[in-house]
Amino acid sequence: MKYLVVATSLIASSTIGCAPKVEESNQRAPNIIYILADDLGYGDVGFHGQEIIRTPNIDRLAKEGLVFSQHYSGSTVCAPSRSTLVSGLHTGKAPVRGNYEIRPEGQYPLPDSVKTIFEFVKEAGYATGAFGKWGLGYPRSEGDPNNQGVDIFYGYNCQRIGHNYYPFHLWHNQDSVVFVENSGTNLGVYGPEVIHRETLKFIEDHQDRPFFMYVPTIIPHAELIAPDSYMMRHVGRFEETPYEGVDDGPTYKIGGYMSQQTPRAAFVAMVELLDEQVGEIVSKLEELGLRENTLIIFTSDNGPHKEGGADPEFFNSNGPLRGHKRDLYEGGIRVPMLANWPGKISPGKTDHLSAFWDVYPTVAEIIGKPVEQAIDGISFLPTLMGKPETQVKHDYLYWEFIEQGGKQAIRKGDWKAVRTNLNREENPPIELYNLKEDLSESENLADQHPEIVAEMKQLMEQSRVPNPVFKLYLSELNQSTQ
Repeated sequence: MKYLVVATSLIASSTIGCAPKVEESNQRAPNIIYILADDLGYGDVGFHGQEIIRTPNIDRLAKEGLVFSQHYSGSTVCAPSRSTLVSGLHTGKAPVRGNYEIRPEGQYPLPDSVKTIFEFVKEAGYATGAFGKWGLGYPRSEGDPNNQGVDIFYGYNCQRIGHNYYPFHLWHNQDSVVFVENSGTNLGVYGPEVIHRETLKFIEDHQDRPFFMYVPTIIPHAELIAPDSYMMRHVGRFEETPYEGVDDGPTYKIGGYMSQQTPRAAFVAMVELLDEQVGEIVSKLEELGLRENTLIIFTSDNGPHKEGGADPEFFNSNGPLRGHKRDLYEGGIRVPMLANWPGKISPGKTDHLSAFWDVYPTVAEIIGKPVEQAIDGISFLPTLMGKPETQVKHDYLYWEFIEQGGKQAIRKGDWKAVRTNLNREENPPIELYNLKEDLSESENLADQHPEIVAEMKQLMEQSRVPNPVFKLYLSELNQSTQ
């Protein structure tokens, strides 16, 4: 059946555990597709209650798959979130902990010492592809996707340039693909559509061998713009406050967000375009007879943004959660997540606590290859296979965010601790919330539970491993804000 497509704990597990293996068959090893939306909020999808924006293809994957109601991103901004995903390490240990810019193009690179998930699956015979936004190392650096186990990369190496949807160029492995149609102020080639064509081509080209495909789309990160055919579906639907952005000058198309007269219509158009692209990926798998042997995971890299004219309050983008992108409250790090694998994963919902650094060991267990290096993740394959009684759980989850004065958060059971101004105060207070009773994190219970606060503080302190590069980055940030 075709999918609807309109118009085109600290170190908890470093080896494979005793969870149930995926059923043996005569089929080849399963394909794995990991789709990562950019700044898509917990409430921006229909399966979490979104009423204004239509996401029928994503919602169908959710209905026919397993929805994780308590899944967390690696961080509250782009680069460190992706760093935890590919390394299996939380942000207290991950090599990239902030959006450290490298000029003229790129971010601080992943080091060679990190064995990424791409390198790991390549050793098991998988073809690897990444299509979208990288943000983990400037071109030809040690963090370049081709130097981190990615066979084929197509998209934006630099997340700053990834702010712009009609780019001057994209990268195809080591080649810069220049779009003369986008020269000057011309808007001829919409980046996500070109990237999507390459995504589908990768599936076609590798249909005869197992593949691991990472799809870190830039949608719906600002700037807010979609092709006219999508925009015209929604222009006039909403009362609008025009956004005045950057429409020429030195930052135009290299980081600055363009102006948008109808930002609400643009945001809806972008999310619906993303949904159609998801549907087309599924349809391509069906067309090639690959659907039954392919695991699809869909999620987002952090909470909803407020840049470029975006209006997350209007769309209820964070649902019942407090906070947005750059917060370590739930709205900044709890993200929509589904896993769909016909015949293997039964439809339903789970409240299993998981995070980006769990994806690495989960993939390892699926393909039957042990992870030999120390990581922080725990495989959630037992949960996927409907065996929650065998699921190993985290003692706690940890995040840190070095920007905006420094922030930390711990999730331990139903308790959530948040600390801000870490780099500005000697001993900043810890906020404490009971998420079971107070999902919106509106009642700080720190004064009532000093013993839990003391435990959380100890966990925060022991989870941080100093990183000299990002200590320097922090010093630069502090100087720039003085």
